[in-house]
Amino acid sequence: MTEELIHFLEVRNLRKTFPRNPGVFATPGTGETFTAVGDVTFFVERGDTFAIVGESGCGKTTLARMLLRLIEPDSGKILFDTRDLLALSANQMRAERRQMQMIFQDPYASLNPRMRVGEIVAEPLCIHESRLSQSQRLERAAEILRRVGLSEDALRKYPHEFSGGQRQRIGIARALILRPKLVVADEPVSALDVSVGAQVLLLLEELQREFGLTYIFISHSLPVVAQIATHIAVMRAGNLVECGPAALILGNPTADYTRELIAAVPTIPSIENV
Repeated sequence: MTEELIHFLEVRNLRKTFPRNPGVFATPGTGETFTAVGDVTFFVERGDTFAIVGESGCGKTTLARMLLRLIEPDSGKILFDTRDLLALSANQMRAERRQMQMIFQDPYASLNPRMRVGEIVAEPLCIHESRLSQSQRLERAAEILRRVGLSEDALRKYPHEFSGGQRQRIGIARALILRPKLVVADEPVSALDVSVGAQVLLLLEELQREFGLTYIFISHSLPVVAQIATHIAVMRAGNLVECGPAALILGNPTADYTRELIAAVPTIPSIENV
């Protein structure tokens, strides 16, 4: 009898529906529903960058948030490092979440404008390592800020004093200050200029090697995914249409929808044709 393979992250038959907007005169609870994520199954190995790619509205962000139980699924199973996340109480999940952090899409909306950067980055320590003094928390915040390319002076400043790329580095620092095992990055470069986004992608790759991180990387951009992913899942209308190693999905896709996505990527004309 062969021993069952244990994956770092196992997602099985995950499903989420939402009510459609029934209008102001409809009776509550009688409206139709739509399936945001339907019967999704995939596995992620430790150290991978597992990219979920698809057009806007296909369910990628809903799926990402369910992995951290920021949204509760209707059904399915999520096993993280052999632990059944959906079986955990709220307190148990709060403790588990220190190993699972998220980088949000919008570096302008995801940082509290009323808090100094030092407070923002150190906030997870207040929740999960409350024994630390304020000076110890700020010292840890300064250390991780330096690692993402920002000086210690950032501690005393507010988010509006930074560019978009710098704000996303602050968000990355906040996500990594607890040294998590898994980071869910939801469109982390889509709000940034191409050159700035490329720098952030390189930083994420460096941090992955340094801290031994596993990434779930959400994106609508195949060129971005091609730069960073080890494995790719292609999502359409709440379902995965194709999943596998990045080189295989990009080089020899089997699903028509994947071929359409690849064909839609613009190419730069050669000088001779300009």
